[in-house]
Amino acid sequence: MKIPSLEGKVALVTGANTGIGKVTALELVRAGAHTILACRNQQKAQEAIDEILAETGADPSMVEFLALDLASFDKVRESAAAFMAMELPLDILVNNAGLAGIKALSKDGFEIAFGVNHLGHFLFTHLIFERLLEADSARIVNVASRAHYRVDGIDFDKLHSVAETTTGMTSYAYSKLANVLFTSELAERLEGTDITTYSLHPGVVASDIWRKVPGPLRWIGKLFMISNEEGAQTTLYCATSPDCADESGLYYDSCKVKKPSAAAHDKELSKKLWDKSMEWTGAPELPL
Repeated sequence: MKIPSLEGKVALVTGANTGIGKVTALELVRAGAHTILACRNQQKAQEAIDEILAETGADPSMVEFLALDLASFDKVRESAAAFMAMELPLDILVNNAGLAGIKALSKDGFEIAFGVNHLGHFLFTHLIFERLLEADSARIVNVASRAHYRVDGIDFDKLHSVAETTTGMTSYAYSKLANVLFTSELAERLEGTDITTYSLHPGVVASDIWRKVPGPLRWIGKLFMISNEEGAQTTLYCATSPDCADESGLYYDSCKVKKPSAAAHDKELSKKLWDKSMEWTGAPELPL
């Protein structure tokens, strides 16, 4: 897709050191955006930054690293404080980082996929929200998945224990449904502002998100997956396209609006998830 000029814009991409996050950051930089790669591993992030600079020829000051460990609320708070200290308005926030297939708990005692994929991003978004308000207009893009269709709700009682299955797909699906619900709930709360929200399915991408899935399953599965470059297209569409500039709270697949699951339309579930997420993360109220 053709990305419009992003000169003068600031973008932040979580999990941008690899996979579709790295491709997303690369294309945002290529379009002229001051881009921040928010990642857990500084060495891998720096390697990604070096590759982006080499490919785009961008000014090194326009591509920065921000330490972000979404598995720890304390670390998320540290990261948000560091970003706020940059004193930059934020035009594009891409909540891309994710993981699957890990049987573990986050540092705060939540099933790891739910803790990272939803709760960490939920808290981070709230903590840096003032910078989104400072932009002329801003977009929040939450990378979800069609996996959210696999569940008909969220079993909140299971979010404090490790994934029950070998692949952890049910837990992963809960986290991706949470991404879609967060997007739509946030859109309602932001009505009347210049901030729009988007959730999306990037395609089944052969990225590092599957690195902890058992080897044979991972190797076979990747034979049927698309490339990171293909997978980043819908993210980039939601983050930059003028065609969706006036849309908010919707779910996208292949750069088009798609109807999400019935559970994603459940207003009671959406409100419960928001309230539980606020309680569990201690996130501040949105400064609206």
